[in-house]
Amino acid sequence: MEQSSNQAWLARSQAAVWHPCTQMQHHAQTASPAHLPLVPIARGSGAWLYDFDGKRYLDGISSWWTNLFGHANPRINAALKDQLETLEHVMLAGFTHQPVVELSERLAALTGGSLGHAFYASDGASATEIALKMSFHYWRNVGRREKAEFLCLAGSYHGETVGALAVTDVALFKDAYAPLVRHATVVPSPDFRLAEAGESPADVARRAAAALEAHLERHGERTAALIVEPLIQGAAGMAMYDPEYLRLARALCDQYEVHLICDEIAVGCGRTGTFFAHEQAAIRPDLMCLSKGISGGYLPLSIVLSSDTIYEAFLDDSVARAFLHSHSYTGNPLACRAALATLDIFAEDNVLAENQGKAARIGAALAPLAELPQVSHLRQHGMIAAFDVATADPYFSRKFYRAALDREALIRPIGNTVYLMPPYIVGDEEIARLGAAVRGALDAACAPGF
Repeated sequence: MEQSSNQAWLARSQAAVWHPCTQMQHHAQTASPAHLPLVPIARGSGAWLYDFDGKRYLDGISSWWTNLFGHANPRINAALKDQLETLEHVMLAGFTHQPVVELSERLAALTGGSLGHAFYASDGASATEIALKMSFHYWRNVGRREKAEFLCLAGSYHGETVGALAVTDVALFKDAYAPLVRHATVVPSPDFRLAEAGESPADVARRAAAALEAHLERHGERTAALIVEPLIQGAAGMAMYDPEYLRLARALCDQYEVHLICDEIAVGCGRTGTFFAHEQAAIRPDLMCLSKGISGGYLPLSIVLSSDTIYEAFLDDSVARAFLHSHSYTGNPLACRAALATLDIFAEDNVLAENQGKAARIGAALAPLAELPQVSHLRQHGMIAAFDVATADPYFSRKFYRAALDREALIRPIGNTVYLMPPYIVGDEEIARLGAAVRGALDAACAPGF
């Protein structure tokens, strides 16, 4: 492949590519504090990305939380090369294939068989829409048409398609499209940063669950489902909460006959220390959404896992009672094979146990930041660590991002929240580098005149 400079690829990209979640003008305003540098990447290897001029960047956020075992992982590469020689794609309506069957079986086994039916799509927002539609259609099929309303947590993020925006409580994504979006009810978040004087994280969880109970007492008969991001609300600024909320929410959903949907798109696949985050509450949802890391960060893939009860409500001679949702690449064999290779690495390398030590080292690398006056709520769940920065600078996140790139690190804050979510293959030296980059970027971004 012909190689050229960063500048050449920058010019071509700015002329032709419309980037996601981006004000494109910010890429061009190089002298502005709002500037977001566009970084052309030539290749990846392990935890590192390399541009066309040879500069490297340590991927501290797993390329939007997707990459689990490093870029160009040899084992996932080998599995995909083998699959390419066998079957690249076949429609999943009326056909099936080995990778999709094996992946469905292995995911069901990881839930202890409680979620034994896998429905496939391409991305997290699609998984959210599928789960919402399944819940809505289930209640219609069982003769409970009044149960058609959804609940989500304050600050929740479940995707940016029109259906997913209904249960996304982030104004930046939602406000412009409000006339298109179906209404859902927002209930209080158990985010432990909301603790009142003397409250523990579990106290905050119980207070939020009490608000959920009060709502269900009044509206449970009309409520189809509650959707949550277990333990960590990502776009809310890595809002972390006690597992007690999930235990109480599960009990309330059972009491009021409401589906519990666990959106494990970002927090699943080992990110919080267990393979599924909801395991830490010793509960099972009725529906679970997976995406991002499930394919190792290689190919677009999302999955909704369903209980037997929900699945069986769609079995009928009438096509109208079937779950009518599809897209052309549903259950793509290549994506499923990447996911199987990812699960193989979990099984063969004892990843969850290894991550405990790496998580401890990430925590130790960031611990000195707790002494800084501008830093608050230094927190961690497994391989996700975060802290908040007290600053009135509206450009803090972009300044920090630029300063981190200058220090060979890809770390992109969410507002005033700085977080790390590195690939699981990150080594001790790389963890130390990330810690140093975070401190250096924080000092630079907060310095006058930067």
